[in-house]
Amino acid sequence: MKDTSTSVDRDKEGSSSGSGSHIWVMRRVMQVTMFLAGLAVLWMFLYNTASPFGIFPAFSHSINAQSSKANYDPKLESVLRDASMKDKTVIITTLNDAWAEPGSMFDLFLESLQLGNGTQWLSNHLVVITWDQKTLARCLVVHKHCYQVETKGGNYTGEVFYMTPNYLHMMWRRTEFLGSILEMGYNFVFTDTDIMWLRDPFKQFYKDTDFQIACDSFNGNSSDLNNFPNGGFKYVQSNNRTIWFYKFWFDSRNFYPGLNEQDVLNNIKMHPLISKMKLKIRFLSTSYFGGFCQPAEDFNKVSTMHANCCVGIENKVNDLKILLEDWKKYMALSEIEKKESHPSWSVPQLCSITEAIEVGF
Repeated sequence: MKDTSTSVDRDKEGSSSGSGSHIWVMRRVMQVTMFLAGLAVLWMFLYNTASPFGIFPAFSHSINAQSSKANYDPKLESVLRDASMKDKTVIITTLNDAWAEPGSMFDLFLESLQLGNGTQWLSNHLVVITWDQKTLARCLVVHKHCYQVETKGGNYTGEVFYMTPNYLHMMWRRTEFLGSILEMGYNFVFTDTDIMWLRDPFKQFYKDTDFQIACDSFNGNSSDLNNFPNGGFKYVQSNNRTIWFYKFWFDSRNFYPGLNEQDVLNNIKMHPLISKMKLKIRFLSTSYFGGFCQPAEDFNKVSTMHANCCVGIENKVNDLKILLEDWKKYMALSEIEKKESHPSWSVPQLCSITEAIEVGF
């Protein structure tokens, strides 16, 4: 006769052992899971604390980007509304006292719009942002869409020299202000006042692009992020991606102290967050959007010419006057002569690329 008690005892022992083993495994799984979760939380904390591009602050902009629309100056709203094209696009330039003096940069800029090939209508959509009351008064004498921006303690009445504290303050204030234009629902073409508009640039802009910008030097590939951007000329569409991007760009200044907005842009343009947000960036060819760094050589194609790689307002004004004389001679040619001739620029002259490089321009 079988000893059933022994069999039963063994079954109980096996059952107890199996149950204990199962509980032990479950505990180990839970411990490992909690450990990994803790590591993940710690990693995110350290990443957000140490990295200039913390995940949460950056992505929060995409949610809150348009939350403060109602806080903008009604005067600015009025100026933008009066100047905008049908698709809510405006052309924006900024101006201080030194560049607004009669016969100086602003007059040359307005003259280029009148001398350009098909550019006259663009003046109606130009908004001039001034940095002081004197410049605003001067602007209103010669142009109808002018607005004085709050400077938050900066003083830009005289010539603002490259990379001085005043210059950096002005460039970052400009970036912040342009971001607010996007938040208000307006697309914009931003142009430095030392850029001569010789043809309608809208014909050369890329379609379905969020952010397109000129270059000091163009490598031939408009999608290549290795191009070096020039912040003096850009076309930006207002949408959640660009509103986020301008906040991200402005916030990044804190992690690159002493750099201007153009150099910071060059540092962040390849950041994975920008790709994550699917921001579409293109770089504009210097064949159409040239400057003294890399001229647009074909007069039959050029849209704009920028007095970049040049230090000092007197040097810029001198060479831009010569540039406009070159353009007048070209525009006086017959259509056949324009196609058959191969004119070249007489500049730069006082603008020295070597000098500009030496001072870090």
